Amino acid sequence: MSLKEQILTNHTEFLDTLRHRFLDENRIEALAKFAELGFPTKKDEEYKYTNLKEITEKDYNFFPKESHNITKEQLDELHLGEENFDWIVFVNGKLHKELSNISIENAEFLSFNYALNDENHKEVFDKYFNTIAAKDLAFTNLNQAYCKYGFFLKVPKNVIIEKPIHIFYLSQNQEENTFYNTRNLLIVEEGAKVEIIESHHNFDSSFVFTNSVTEIFTYQNAKADWHKIQNDSDTSYLVDHTFAKQERDSLTTVNTFTFGGKIIRNNLDFIHNGENINSFMNGITIIGKDQLVDHHTAVHHNTPNCQSYQNYKGIFKDKSHGVFNGKVFVNKIAQKTNAYQQNNNVLLSEGATIDTKPQLEIFADDVKCSHGCTVGQLNEDALFYLRARGISKKEAQALLLYAFANDAMQNIDIEPLKVKIEQLLAEKLEVTMEF
Repeated sequence: MSLKEQILTNHTEFLDTLRHRFLDENRIEALAKFAELGFPTKKDEEYKYTNLKEITEKDYNFFPKESHNITKEQLDELHLGEENFDWIVFVNGKLHKELSNISIENAEFLSFNYALNDENHKEVFDKYFNTIAAKDLAFTNLNQAYCKYGFFLKVPKNVIIEKPIHIFYLSQNQEENTFYNTRNLLIVEEGAKVEIIESHHNFDSSFVFTNSVTEIFTYQNAKADWHKIQNDSDTSYLVDHTFAKQERDSLTTVNTFTFGGKIIRNNLDFIHNGENINSFMNGITIIGKDQLVDHHTAVHHNTPNCQSYQNYKGIFKDKSHGVFNGKVFVNKIAQKTNAYQQNNNVLLSEGATIDTKPQLEIFADDVKCSHGCTVGQLNEDALFYLRARGISKKEAQALLLYAFANDAMQNIDIEPLKVKIEQLLAEKLEVTMEF
């Protein structure tokens, strides 16, 4: 049975697992839309370079076992050394408070499943849920039909969440391949501030496929940072859609650091709805073997006097494959837009490939927009210069690659996170240099 057939067959049983059913009609409509669309193939322009057949031809369990034996030691290995952080741990879809450290005050935090089952949140869901997520995509409709796991966080007006919040999605003790549809909803009201770190980890030898959708609402003078650490096992697949809507004078950042995972597709949409908005998107990808990482970004400049900044770096070895497609849309009323987009890549092996396509669609005449991409190998003159000063070839290569990737993490203001990314960079570059 194909994954599409499994999805259509299991939906009624899934609905029966929910205690509160106020989204049933929406879910059924979303499933019908997914059935109409089907999974994207390489015939679809947006998936021209990304083949999903490896994912969609497997069988999956839609109802993960809740039992687990995650130890504190295993969890400690995933931490960033963040003594002064909050962390939220989901295991097999369920929030585990005994593994979490939650001290969030003056804000509303709930597991998505709990919020779905609480009629008091129906008004909030009617106002925000699925209002900025694309309605014409297979994976967003599939997520709406099946979403149950994830979190809801509302930060009220002028509340500053001092501690970064690390969200862990862990899967363990699953005998079969497992399918998760995680859903996150973040609302940052006027003058508020919050920083989120998100990571997924599969502890089993069976495969995990996660279809994740996140909606972020950043209001006037608010600041929201979302950092994705993608360093999962070779038995994990991730398709992620993140939508961020900003009001005037707000700042939103989404950083994506990708090191592990078999197939990863990141879709990122920023929607401007006011003047003087700042949007930042940075990414570092270092992969090898036969991994595939695909970044698709889009910034919708709908209003004047706004800025967006995209900086993605990729390092690819073995038979790995990278994809970058970045779009910037500038509406005819969005005068004084300042949009920057850059994608730079280094190929370390003859079998490694990258398909990159930055795009600008500009309908305003008073703007400052730039885009570009590079694909190449390490600079031989720079290597010679370093080696002439007594540095080994291996160390010289690692130094050049570290410097190449480093500027994509300059806007991280969480020191333990920055240190962790630097450590992962060093580890991955060290592994690279051994081949």
